[in-house]
Amino acid sequence: MQSIAHSLHPHAALRIAVVTETYPPEINGVARTVGLMVEELLARGHEIELIRPRQACDGTSLSAVPARAFHQRLTKGSRLLNYPELRIGLISPERLARDWSARPPDIVHLITEGPLGWSALRAARKLGIPVVSDFHTNFHDYSRHYGFGSIAGLVTGYLRALHNRCDCTFVPTHEMRDRLRALGFNALNVVRRGIDAQLFTPAKRSFELRRIWHCDDTSLVALYVGRLAAEKNLSLFVQSVRAARHARRDLRVVIVGDGPMGKTLRAENPDFVFAGMRTGEDLASHYASADLFVFPSQSETFGNVTMEALASGLAIVAFDYAAAREHIVHGHNGLVAPFGDEIAFRRQALRLASSAQEVQKLRQRARQTAERLNWSKAFDELEKALVKIAANRPRAEAACAPAAEQTN
Repeated sequence: MQSIAHSLHPHAALRIAVVTETYPPEINGVARTVGLMVEELLARGHEIELIRPRQACDGTSLSAVPARAFHQRLTKGSRLLNYPELRIGLISPERLARDWSARPPDIVHLITEGPLGWSALRAARKLGIPVVSDFHTNFHDYSRHYGFGSIAGLVTGYLRALHNRCDCTFVPTHEMRDRLRALGFNALNVVRRGIDAQLFTPAKRSFELRRIWHCDDTSLVALYVGRLAAEKNLSLFVQSVRAARHARRDLRVVIVGDGPMGKTLRAENPDFVFAGMRTGEDLASHYASADLFVFPSQSETFGNVTMEALASGLAIVAFDYAAAREHIVHGHNGLVAPFGDEIAFRRQALRLASSAQEVQKLRQRARQTAERLNWSKAFDELEKALVKIAANRPRAEAACAPAAEQTN
C-alpha cells in the first residue's frame, strides 16, 4: 500500500514504542489498523520500536533484524483461552526499563491491554516516559459470550485501571468516548478511523467470482465478513438472510471469515457459500462482488468491516452504533436498526431484499460517503496528539483534553 502522508511535518521525528499483542499477518481489525498506523508513522519520518509476541511465522529467534527506522522486539507469548488465534505477550517491566534506560522512546503507545501492555506501562512510568493507549476491543462485553458474564465488572475494572494510568486513551468514535466516560475512563481522545478507498472499491467486482457463487448478473448477494464467533451475533445474520429470501428467492448468501462457530454454521447452512479467510485484493473482490452487507454484531468498538463495505459500495444493514452511527444516515447511504432491536434489524434486511431500486441508491451513496473518509486526516489527528504529549510530559493529560472534547 502506498503511503498516504502528504509530506513530512516540520516538527522533530519521534521515537515511538508501539506495544501490541496482534500485528499483521494476523487477520483481525486491530492488526490491520495498527499495521496501517505503523506504516504511516514511518512514512512521516518517525522511528518505530514494535514490541509484540512472536508469531508462528517469525521462527524461533526472539530478536529481529532492525531496519532503518523500524525495529522489532519479539517476546515470548501464550495463547488465549477461547481465542487461540491470538497470543498474549510476556516480558518483565524490569527488562524493558533496563533496555529503555539506554535509549528511551519519546512516547509509548499501547495497542492492547494484556500483560505486555502492563509491563510496558510500568517500565515507562518508572522512567517518566509518556504513555498513550488505544481502546480497540470491548472485552468487558465479550466476557458474556464466553461464559464469563458474571465477571464483566471485573474486566471493566481491569481495563479502566490500565487506561487511566495512561496520559491519554484514543477511541474511534464520540459514542465510544461517552460510553467509556460513563464507566469512569479518563482522558479520552477521539481519533477517527479512515478507509483505503483505492483497495476497497466497486471496481473490484468480479463476475467470475459471482459465477463461482452460482449467481448471474441480476442475482442479489448478501455478505458477512468477520470472525465466526459468539460475540458476532451470527444467529441473527442467519435469521435475517433467510427472512429476506421470502422476498428475493434468488438471494445468495456468502460468509467470509472463520472462527470457533465455523463448523456449526457450515453444518447448519449448507446452502450458504463459506469463503474462509480472505485478505488484500482477494478480500476487496469478495466485498465488491456482493450487493448487501448484513452485519448483526453488537459488540464492536468500531467495526472496520462497516467502512470496508461502504467503500465497496454495498447496501448495508447494521445496528445504530459504532462506525454505523458515525457514518450511516438511515435511508440515505445504508439502513440501521436501533441497538439491540433484532426485530427491526430483520425488517431492514427484508426491506433491502424487496427493493432493487433502493439497493442501487444506497450502494451509490455508500461509495460517495467512503470517498470522503480517507486515512490522512485520521493520522494527522493521531500524529498531532502524539507530538503534543511527547513534548509536554508534565501536562500530557491536559494536552489531550481539547481533542477529547471535539464534537465534529
